[in-house]
Amino acid sequence: MISVNGVHKRISGSNVLSGVSFAAESGQITVLLGPNGAGKSTALRILTGLERADRGSALFGGVPYRELLDPLRRVGTSFGGSGAHPSRTGRGHLTWMAISNGIPRARIDEVLEMLDLGESARKQTGDYSLGIAQRLGLAAALLGSPDYLVLDEPANGLDAEGSEWIFSFVARFAQSGGTVLLSSHLMRETESLAQRIVIMAQGRVIQSGSVLEIKGGHSTLEAAYLSAIKSDRSRPGLG
Repeated sequence: MISVNGVHKRISGSNVLSGVSFAAESGQITVLLGPNGAGKSTALRILTGLERADRGSALFGGVPYRELLDPLRRVGTSFGGSGAHPSRTGRGHLTWMAISNGIPRARIDEVLEMLDLGESARKQTGDYSLGIAQRLGLAAALLGSPDYLVLDEPANGLDAEGSEWIFSFVARFAQSGGTVLLSSHLMRETESLAQRIVIMAQGRVIQSGSVLEIKGGHSTLEAAYLSAIKSDRSRPGLG
């Protein structure tokens, strides 16, 4: 499982995260919800070793990302877009990743087929639409056949069809036993697919639980989320 325990982070003199704790279980989709600036991306970046926490721990199966052996084979990450140089083809980008991480080239064809990127893989990534770039980013995350997926706004900027495709894919990954942790602003998809929700605001976790627990007496997840955020905004900021 993924466990984030009492994580604190200050940037430029301001508290970005203040005692953030949550868990993501295997075989489930856990979604971080929160307004812009809530600290969701920072929490995911600390979890995946891109930033360091001032205090606290963020672990995969009890181990920090920086201490994982063959991290690409354990954890697949995507932080928006393809992550590829615009002059490279999609296949070229995946080939470079495979060679540098000792992954068999046969896996490239597997993930390209999985993400329906056959034709696009021959084109330069600078010519990709946002939806295709997001798919290539997911293909790169899956290249090492990881146990975990950590995705920051994987459906950001996509149309309804593209968003549905991405969420359906990660649902299948979780159903196969993988652990999925992602951030999102999409309430309908979150309500239908997530097993656990963590709502963040002002660098803190203000609610967490199953969809039913979060909804409480509200008719929709969106209504419950807006109520939680409105209530939290009456509290002083973290400065």
